[in-house]
Amino acid sequence: MPTRAPGTQAFTRVGAGRDGAFGNNGSTPMYAVIRTGGKQYRVAKDDVIRVEKLEAEAGASITIDQVLLVGGNGDARVGKPLVDGASVTAQVVDQARTRKLIVFKKKRRKNYRRTHGHRQHQTVLKITGIRAGA
Repeated sequence: MPTRAPGTQAFTRVGAGRDGAFGNNGSTPMYAVIRTGGKQYRVAKDDVIRVEKLEAEAGASITIDQVLLVGGNGDARVGKPLVDGASVTAQVVDQARTRKLIVFKKKRRKNYRRTHGHRQHQTVLKITGIRAGA
C-alpha cells in the first residue's frame, strides 16, 4: 500500500463498496426515471417528490406511465423513448404551492417600478411501487 501524508485519505470512487463494486454487492434497490410536468425525476420506492400540479385529490393513487429508465440489481432498461409496460404508482400526499417568487420590473429614470409575486402550484407524491414491465 502506498504511503500517504498524515491526515489524508485514500481516493475511493463515490458509491463504491468495500470491494470497489458499486451498489450493495450487486443488489441495489429498484429505481426509475419518470417524466411529468416537462421535467424528469429519479425515484425509488417510498420517495417523496414535488412535481408540477396534477389533477388529483389528496390521498388518491395515480399511475405514471411515462417511464424513461428502470434500473436496479446492477442492470438498467433504457426506453426509446419510454420503457414498454413500465409504470410507477404513487399516492398524492398534498396539493401545495412553492415559496413566493418576487417579480420586480424597473425602467431607470422613468419612475417605472412594478412588483408582483408568484407561487407555483405543486403536487406532493409518495412513490408506492415501480413496475418494470415486460
